[in-house]
Amino acid sequence: MDFILQIWQDPMVQQAFWMVFYTVVVILGVILSVAYLTLVERRVIGRMQLRIGPNRVGPFGLLQPFADVFKMLFKEAFVPSGANKWIFIIAPMMIMVPAFAAWAVIPFGEGMVLADINLGLMYLLAISSLGVYGILMAGWASNSKYPFLGAVRSAAQMVSYEVSMGLTVLSVILMAGSMNLTEIVMSQQGLWYIIPAFPMFVVFVISALAETNRAPFDLPEAEAELVAGYNVEYSGTGFALFMLGEYASMILMSALTAILFLGGWLPPLDVAPLNMVPGFVWLAVKTAAILFIFLWARATLPRFRYDQLMRLGWKIFLPFTLIWLVLTATALKLIEFWGA
Repeated sequence: MDFILQIWQDPMVQQAFWMVFYTVVVILGVILSVAYLTLVERRVIGRMQLRIGPNRVGPFGLLQPFADVFKMLFKEAFVPSGANKWIFIIAPMMIMVPAFAAWAVIPFGEGMVLADINLGLMYLLAISSLGVYGILMAGWASNSKYPFLGAVRSAAQMVSYEVSMGLTVLSVILMAGSMNLTEIVMSQQGLWYIIPAFPMFVVFVISALAETNRAPFDLPEAEAELVAGYNVEYSGTGFALFMLGEYASMILMSALTAILFLGGWLPPLDVAPLNMVPGFVWLAVKTAAILFIFLWARATLPRFRYDQLMRLGWKIFLPFTLIWLVLTATALKLIEFWGA
């Protein structure tokens, strides 16, 4: 016992312990959020389409996500005979791992972040873009034309909308003067960036829909012509990991939108009792509001044609975001000149 206490007194050991503890808390929080986001999605879309949605398992259907998880875990997981076995198995993990690793730099409040690095925004964009490799690996390893076509669609789609998303983020970086997510939030005290950069907010939300392959941009999973797209050969645990990665990416993009444009954990007004609410509660409320847009779009909008998808990304969003970036830089330079 004395030996354990002696080891615990080492500051490095305490720092490592709390880092592991906070990491586990964040991962469990994201997993639970994903589980109940699936329930909320089915209930919200059910209400919009005049249906009830799941309400049988547990009180008010609150245990439905656990029933879904147990069902998928006990389903037979098989590998097609002509598939590349190891790549087929690794592909779902390549989607899930980046979706969780990105949460390391998300600030839930002032000082409430696992890794408060200066290039946090660059790290976030780099990690989130790795998910396309999992989709490509799944489509190629399945040795079937439908998953392969879905994977190629997804790669083209994600690359196309990452360009406009990156330019949108650059405009926020110019206004904040930093790539640190905590500093970006603190720079919005008094004025959230959604007000001076509302068009960029709209572009970012639409690009997030395309980046996460959500309706009306869910062309990689178009059941009309591709059955179920890149994951058609997956069942059981593999399919569950794909869904886990997709919904975790949805929550991540919604949280990032709240941080970049809605002041993160900052209250709408710095007055009582609003400023007495914990910061992570405000971030959760804003994230939930953006997630509602994801669900609303799925329930109401028809799927785009592929040529419409590419036209929107390359012929509308790309030139628009470039022009807005130039205007933002010019306006900031003029403000700096007149202020001096």
